[in-house]
Amino acid sequence: MPKHSQHRTRGKYALDADDLEWLESTPDTDDGPPEGDRWSTWDQSTPTEKGPKPYPDWLVTELAAVDTEHGVLKTGKEADVHLISRGVPGTDRVCLLAAKRYRSSEHRLFHRDSGYLEGRRTRESRMNRAMANRTAFGKQVIAAQWAVAEFGALCRLWELGVPVPYPVQIVETEILQEFIGTRDGYAAPRLAQVSDDLDGLWEQLVAAMVTLAREGLAHGDLSPYNLLVHDGRLVIIDLPQIVDVIAHPTGPSFLDRDAHNVATWFAAKGVPAADPDSLAALLRKEAGLSL
Repeated sequence: MPKHSQHRTRGKYALDADDLEWLESTPDTDDGPPEGDRWSTWDQSTPTEKGPKPYPDWLVTELAAVDTEHGVLKTGKEADVHLISRGVPGTDRVCLLAAKRYRSSEHRLFHRDSGYLEGRRTRESRMNRAMANRTAFGKQVIAAQWAVAEFGALCRLWELGVPVPYPVQIVETEILQEFIGTRDGYAAPRLAQVSDDLDGLWEQLVAAMVTLAREGLAHGDLSPYNLLVHDGRLVIIDLPQIVDVIAHPTGPSFLDRDAHNVATWFAAKGVPAADPDSLAALLRKEAGLSL
């Protein structure tokens, strides 16, 4: 019989040094939430790791909230996106979030990073070497940079009024953001799946791209597959590779590529105003770049 069970007397429990050591080494199995998969991670993020204020009314920020997993929304080479609900047990306070989780270094394939990371060198040469050589540590640094870059981009664009999901918080390499879809968990379709009101969606997209260009930014990988359409509104997603077109050595080429990718798609769908070269020229002008 373990020593910790030998001191009980009529409802009292006498502790000695051995008991304290045993208690400290015994995992607490009773600190989990009453339901769901984990306690809300809201308090694990610092103020700078949370979205812009004022926080939306729909967002659950109570510390008593729990997070419940509902499956994978999207898989990718660098990250997977999961659907979770965050709610306060016993109340009607609940919201749906998309949790983008960058994979561990041994399972990650950064198929795009070499070009985008040109403008993201760190101040530490050891990190730069590790990133260049794609060591395990270097891949972890890259993963953190992708997550931080995407969260920062979401916050910046949200404050500019660009149609992006509200960035809720970042916890290490997990980004929690507004779920774009129905209340019962059906994700909004991608632009590539939509055929209605394309003229209106084109106008929304051009306005958003012009706002980005005026800030000296390009999405960097824009296509009909990372644009969502929800209730007639276009929403831009997948922003880890956002590019500073002024600082990046080949920044203008990212503007041109984004313009040609989306304008070519809209033109093929019969939108008269969609012209790749005209859009590229407009974006360069708004960014202050000459052809």
